[in-house]
Amino acid sequence: MRRDRVALERRRLQAARLLEQGLAEAEVARRLGVHRQSVNRWAKALKVEGRAGLHRAQRAGRPPKLNEADMVQLEQCLKQGPEQFGYLSGLWTLARVGKLIEQQHGVRYDASQVWRILRKLNWSCQRPTGRARERDEQAIQRWKKVRWPQLKKKRSARTARSSSSTKAD
Repeated sequence: MRRDRVALERRRLQAARLLEQGLAEAEVARRLGVHRQSVNRWAKALKVEGRAGLHRAQRAGRPPKLNEADMVQLEQCLKQGPEQFGYLSGLWTLARVGKLIEQQHGVRYDASQVWRILRKLNWSCQRPTGRARERDEQAIQRWKKVRWPQLKKKRSARTARSSSSTKAD
């Protein structure tokens, strides 16, 4: 579950106002519906750092290697298609996208991280339809309408009806 960092900061600043009004930590905790130890931690931060100590924390974890501008540029490259980058087929694979990122931005990613980046860009896994280039759509439609009904088995008139309630008549 994602944390709403803005709402958490708002709650800490509300606790600071209440503490500055002279309310006890236990009373502040009751009013805000938080644990008393949290209010104690906020009171200490307020005393040492002031209100700045209660502001929103930065993003947790390691900062991303690609910034937003890099992500926009990557998506533009992906939209050009793999043929523009020397590949014979029009399919982006994780390895190809990883190689593109490395060439464009000098950052090497594992395939699993490349997949996360693509999902962040709202790209999904697409499998090409396996259709022959020589496919004749008119001949296929003709076969479905004319030949298939001729080949399809029909129930003979003398076959007894099913007594099963699950079989359609």
